[in-house]
Amino acid sequence: MTLLDAMTWQGTLHSDGWVEPAGGTAPVRSPATGEEIAQVGVANTEDVTRACARAAAAQRAWAATGYAERAAVLRRAGQLFERHAAEIGDWIVREGGSIPPKAGVETDTAAQECYEAAALASHPLGEIIPSAQPRLSLARRLPVGVVGVIAPFNFPLILATRSVAPALALGNAVVLKPDPRTAVCGGISIARVFEEAGLPDGLLHVLPGGAEVGEALVADPNVRVISFTGSTAAGRKVGEAAARHLKRAHLELGGNSALIVLDDADLDLAVSAGAWGSFLHQGQICMTTGRHLVHESLSERYVERLAEKANHLPVGDPAKEQVALGPIIDEHQRDKIHALVTASVDAGARLAAGGTYEGLFYRPTVLTDVTPATPAYAQEVFGPVAPVITFTDQDEAVELARQTEYGLSLGILSRDVMKALALADRIPSGIVHINDQTVSDEAVAPFGGVGASGTGSRFGGSAANVDAFTETQWLTVRGTITRYPF
Repeated sequence: MTLLDAMTWQGTLHSDGWVEPAGGTAPVRSPATGEEIAQVGVANTEDVTRACARAAAAQRAWAATGYAERAAVLRRAGQLFERHAAEIGDWIVREGGSIPPKAGVETDTAAQECYEAAALASHPLGEIIPSAQPRLSLARRLPVGVVGVIAPFNFPLILATRSVAPALALGNAVVLKPDPRTAVCGGISIARVFEEAGLPDGLLHVLPGGAEVGEALVADPNVRVISFTGSTAAGRKVGEAAARHLKRAHLELGGNSALIVLDDADLDLAVSAGAWGSFLHQGQICMTTGRHLVHESLSERYVERLAEKANHLPVGDPAKEQVALGPIIDEHQRDKIHALVTASVDAGARLAAGGTYEGLFYRPTVLTDVTPATPAYAQEVFGPVAPVITFTDQDEAVELARQTEYGLSLGILSRDVMKALALADRIPSGIVHINDQTVSDEAVAPFGGVGASGTGSRFGGSAANVDAFTETQWLTVRGTITRYPF
């Protein structure tokens, strides 16, 4: 049995069946070949209003459902992600331009997100509070109601499931807007998994669509929490709109993460880590190593070896051949990458490798002779570009690392772990990896950035997920009615 056995999904999925979309349909195209590989329904604002109302109506019964039943649905969903990993992974490869190992990480992590969420259903959701009066005083966590999830194209399965699964486990309904470029692997596959897992009708709605759909989702009065993953520019708009409607927005945004290579680091291992951090999934990851800070004693050899590695990495269609890098998601993103590389060279940087493309296949690129003002160093590129800058001592490394509005992930490579930890204490970052590159995620770990990278650790781990998808209620209980003076 296949999970996604049709080439056409003519509707938008509202958990209890496919509904004719008010926005029509649109083709899904492979970024590697440009060919149409499916048709999906496209939502508009009418679909959002209808979905949010149905979600709100269905949520009340789901919140009253015992935790064991909710946990069972989440466990079955995890099993289905594992059972259909090859099929879903194939869509991640063809639709998202991912190499198969990266697709495997997505399906495995999606399953883990569901298993962790299943445990969340029975997690303690309150505490007893001391009271100066003769009463029982409690703080308890209750479902928010309807959670709106807006997910991006780059890790479409993980970055949607990490909000959908815990929100459902905690008794909420969910309206998910996947990126229309990855609507199948980042939306329809999730809906089909939960449909097969026995999720009751009306609790999960998948609405592929454009910015107007996201805007309507944020504004809808039935939606109390927005979980958004995407660019900082879009996240600012989401946060502003959510604030106007007095609702919470959990924002996981962009980054320009630094990898600091200290003078005692193993050079070969450092180069390998740097290449993986910058070139994995064509650099289209919020945690991508966007800045390589290398001690001056190692920098020349580091650039030479990183460039050699970049020149030998195969680039091509991951659905047809074994490659290290697949295509950029679309022409707009490719052109943005190339413009930043070109502007950097014009500003004095030197191309040590790459800087060219064929179609949507961009060569892994290494830039040296970089300054803090170099465009591809100062800005988030979201492409396979590794700018390398040198430093003379730890104080300069800290100063360089802090010269960014972002604060998502940080990697520090050194044989002296305590020295690396002391360095990390001086650099604001939501995530720090000692002796590793900047790209890493686990379902059990809190994830999020500071500064322009978002509103902090809002996903992963029981504490962050409970905080994200429940409200706190103060409840007191007395044995008899209190007598008052009037």
